[in-house]
Amino acid sequence: MPSALSRAFIPLPLILLSITGISANTQATNVVVNGTASHTIPSTLWGLMYEASIAVGDGGLYGELLQNRAFQQVTPGTAAALNAWHPVNGAHISVIADTKPLSSALPNALQLSIPSGSSGQIGVGNEGFWGINVNSSWTYQASFFYRFPSALPTSKVTVDVSLVSASGTVFASKTATLSPTAAWTEASFALKPSHSAGNTSNNFTVTVNSAALAGKSINFALFSLFPPTFKDQKNGMRADIAEVDSALSPGKILDMIKLGPSFFRFPGGNNLVSGQTLSTRWQWNNTVGPLTARPGRLGDWSYVNTDGLGLLEYLTWIESMGMQNIMAIWAGYDFAGSLAESSLPPYIEQARQQIEFAVGNTSTTGGALRASLGREKPFVVNFVEVGNEDFFAADTYPYRWPDFVGNLSAAFPGIRFLATTDAWSPILSPTPQSYDVHVYNTPNWFAQNSFYYDSFERNGTTYFEGEYAAISTDPNDIFGSDRFLFPTIGGSTGEAAFMTGLERNSDIVFAASYAPLLGVSDPAEPSNITPNLVAFDAGTVIRSTSYYTQKLFSLNRGDEYLPSTLPNPTGTLFWSVTRRNSPPAFIIKISNTIGTPAPISFSLPSAVESSGTAQVLSGAQNASNTPENPNAVVPQTSTITTSQQFAFTAVPFSVSVLTIPIA
Repeated sequence: MPSALSRAFIPLPLILLSITGISANTQATNVVVNGTASHTIPSTLWGLMYEASIAVGDGGLYGELLQNRAFQQVTPGTAAALNAWHPVNGAHISVIADTKPLSSALPNALQLSIPSGSSGQIGVGNEGFWGINVNSSWTYQASFFYRFPSALPTSKVTVDVSLVSASGTVFASKTATLSPTAAWTEASFALKPSHSAGNTSNNFTVTVNSAALAGKSINFALFSLFPPTFKDQKNGMRADIAEVDSALSPGKILDMIKLGPSFFRFPGGNNLVSGQTLSTRWQWNNTVGPLTARPGRLGDWSYVNTDGLGLLEYLTWIESMGMQNIMAIWAGYDFAGSLAESSLPPYIEQARQQIEFAVGNTSTTGGALRASLGREKPFVVNFVEVGNEDFFAADTYPYRWPDFVGNLSAAFPGIRFLATTDAWSPILSPTPQSYDVHVYNTPNWFAQNSFYYDSFERNGTTYFEGEYAAISTDPNDIFGSDRFLFPTIGGSTGEAAFMTGLERNSDIVFAASYAPLLGVSDPAEPSNITPNLVAFDAGTVIRSTSYYTQKLFSLNRGDEYLPSTLPNPTGTLFWSVTRRNSPPAFIIKISNTIGTPAPISFSLPSAVESSGTAQVLSGAQNASNTPENPNAVVPQTSTITTSQQFAFTAVPFSVSVLTIPIA
């Protein structure tokens, strides 16, 4: 994330119909709406940005419920290698470098040693990510690989695979037998809970009859526990967060569906596209194929990415959600520095292969690989970002940009490539078709910069507002200790003011996404980034005030923008007006960024029905939705009286969407 936004641009005066507005909103603001549209609204305007910060992929969107399932990127023999695992009933467990590993990508195993003289069930347990949500309406798919490394049992071994509470209540259990073999063998189980758990303090356990194995050991590798997945996608996203919206099982993917997003930017920001070092950068080819072939990597936010959520899983899920891809490639820069230009060719080729895997037909190497993994039809990718936040390495981007884009645009002429430095600084050749612009700032900054794009030259270059959020009220230390833990209504009204400007300038702003999208609800969690659009733990989802702001804008889109009396750029009341074709309606979005009511009247260009609807999100300036009060601020819908000339009062600190049917 940037520490500041460089705002270099080429100015071009715009014709202003008129400017009205007063800083204190003490008298009515009169808005005249022009019936001739200035431009159509791009279908891609509102969408989602994915940053794989702690437990956002693994432990969040990705279906896997077990933490540290394959002991990837850990040091054998250390306590840290056993993160999330614990012995059951006096077992001895350790992570070892197996002499006969499951695969070269997964060299480690968990060794369960049964002490001599043991009796009863003994084994290992996993606590999941902040617990495990046990729901009696789901069937869980469990599996693991095992082998006996030394003395083989004389007969088959009985094993119990269970979901249990921290106090020992059994919700689901399956008994099976393991063959006495020194070769790696996979065991799979279906677990159907008899009843749901009252909380998420639950464990996944694997236990054996210790009397039959006293003095022996079993090695385990690649454990897995999946709930139902979204649209039954193999190795996919969690279906509970796609299809359930209740107090017991609220849903992260459902929240995304309800936002009506048009695109998904992936595979992430700093964590997946930049990388701490060259060797730990995200590499697409390490994220495809069987899970046994995926080594994982230590991510930039200090936790191991399993890469179970890989390139094919992203592409499949994005398509199933009805979104477009904005896919990023690594572009020669990590946090340790930039590659010399002479060193770029193999990395350009790796990027070419990544794109070919997504869009190539089966006659290409990448397309054939994709088909071999079960997807013959190419995916649709219209946008590719070259790097991420390359304003951090703006001195080397002038040679990296043409080298990557020159080669990739020749191979994929139908794709639009996005630059990731500050817009027009430095000057790049070839001229970027699009820029990705990021800004994190104060609520007041967003309100006072709602006209940010109005003076950008209309020269064919378009803009993706790829990351933005009001995160602090301290303009001198935006990323400091005073940053918000959860979005506030004051911050969300500032963002909404900025978003009216994005909508007004959507002739050149083709896409925008709040960031970060997801985060852990516990603000004390190490490496947690705050605030987030949606916060979560194993069983709870908190939809923020900014989530509802995004939802109000995204689900109330017009087809064309209607010029109107413009807000005062330094004022406190902001609006935009669009027209929807079917069913025909005027849609007016209003942000009141201060604590006093703001009366506003509209003169519409044609006759309307006598009533419309108002969706209003409002609250105290510092009000947030939190784990203690997740519904403190939610939108309220009411019917309003309307006519071709009508008045409305925007309540203090509010985001309002008025839908007025055209007669």
